[in-house]
Amino acid sequence: MLKTLDIENIAVIEKTTVDFSSGLNVLTGETGAGKSIVVDSINAILGERTSRELIRYGADSAFVSAYFEDISDTVRNKLAELGFDNEGDNSLLISRKITLAGKSNCRINGKSATVSMLKEIGNLLVNIHGQHDSQALLNPDYHYKYIDMMSDDKAVYEDYKNTFKELINVRRKLKSLTNSEFDKERELELLEYQIKELEDADIKIGERDALLKKRDLISKSENITSALNMVLSAINGNDDTDGVQSSINICNNTVSSFDELKEISQILTNVNDEFEVVKDKIEKLFDKIEFDPNELELVEERLDLLYRLSNKYGSSEEEMLEFLDNAKSRLNSIVYADKELEKLNLQYDELFDKTVSKADKLSRSRKKIAAEFEKQVKSELEFLDMPKLEFVVDFNKGNLSSNGYDKIEFLISTNPGEPPKPLSKIASGGELSRIMLAFKNILSHNDSIGTLIFDEIDTGVSGRASHKIGLKLKSVSKNTQVICVTHSAQIASNADEHFLINKEVKDAKTYTSVTQLDFESRKRELARIMGGLEITDTLLNSAEELLKSSQ
Repeated sequence: MLKTLDIENIAVIEKTTVDFSSGLNVLTGETGAGKSIVVDSINAILGERTSRELIRYGADSAFVSAYFEDISDTVRNKLAELGFDNEGDNSLLISRKITLAGKSNCRINGKSATVSMLKEIGNLLVNIHGQHDSQALLNPDYHYKYIDMMSDDKAVYEDYKNTFKELINVRRKLKSLTNSEFDKERELELLEYQIKELEDADIKIGERDALLKKRDLISKSENITSALNMVLSAINGNDDTDGVQSSINICNNTVSSFDELKEISQILTNVNDEFEVVKDKIEKLFDKIEFDPNELELVEERLDLLYRLSNKYGSSEEEMLEFLDNAKSRLNSIVYADKELEKLNLQYDELFDKTVSKADKLSRSRKKIAAEFEKQVKSELEFLDMPKLEFVVDFNKGNLSSNGYDKIEFLISTNPGEPPKPLSKIASGGELSRIMLAFKNILSHNDSIGTLIFDEIDTGVSGRASHKIGLKLKSVSKNTQVICVTHSAQIASNADEHFLINKEVKDAKTYTSVTQLDFESRKRELARIMGGLEITDTLLNSAEELLKSSQ
């Protein structure tokens, strides 16, 4: 349920905090005082579209936050699905900041979120029903949901949905296999060419890197060989000159005969040993390095082939080989498509019959529920001063869908003797509000949404009907938190918490405040609603009597 609503710089509200109760919360005030601003603020939290015109004049931004308690399992699962942490106490904090640039900064439990995320969560938290917000009632496509919500056993519906999902999967496979023969032949020809090209290439993983290293080595090998020969010539000498090693040996032989020069002799011996090591390494390198222009050309051709194939089949050897495996698999599926097609057709026929059978079962279950729903709706509407209204749940058979084949539409007749017609054709705004209230009261035990908001549900109804609506709202609030914007004293008298929306002008600026009323303040507000500007003792006594009788 919605526990606390904080509003800053929304329209004429500079700053206010509203602490709602778990039961029936009523908002009243003069026309134009700003009651709709509270609903607009809640809409902003629920991810509905807003505009910068909502920002209070002179402010840079507007801010709304809502704190919810005892959130449902459905909300917790959605939070987890969207990647938000669930608070251990089952609470939820949503905030939204709106700037003059028209941008929104949204947060869920302190973590950044998008407006669409707010909407996904908001749809599970709050249901707002206003005079012009009756899409669900007016659109027959949604009517089956009300019947399904009445069911205590969801297994029939879930069983049907799972079978229908299997049917759709098989149908997708069939559609994929039943391409035109021309398309099959063309695809087969292309696949055979691709497979042959990749198989002939005999691609090995890591081959390209090895070839690049080899090409680099071959390209350098001539210069490396020349450099090594120069080093050997310097060490060993040639026909014309002695090498460095020979000169060092001569020097060593000369100094070694003197005991005083033994240290120098040892150094010369070590230098000579190092020269031997250098010559061994050079010999080994000569064994590895072979400069062959023909081999370089072969390496370049292979690299060029791999480059061309990578442009068509994947940037790496792994991707090209994966493409080859997929192409072979697809080729086999086309070659053996006829057998697979026959198998899938049999499977589809069996699943279709099974799905229709389960749709029949679902339809029978719905019709049984609908009969009870009709009785309960009529009873609720009779209580709400609509005793002559006839309510019918009309069933027609349509195509199979994820919701069954039932085409369900609510029909009403407001005058005896007239045939029932679609709700959207003849229901007035006041009638729609009362019908929705009847639905909410019937479904409140099964509805997981924790907060219901009724915006001016009393529009177009008399004092007697308003009293009945107030009693019904009170009844609904025993299972679900209810917030109601109203001009009716009869409805307001039933509230568990009563808030006054008041507008005043200070220093040429308009301010709207939201005040929680005590018993005496409620008396004055009810007297104002009943009598207008002049509040008499008679009105106050009537208001007190109304309050006491309602409580």
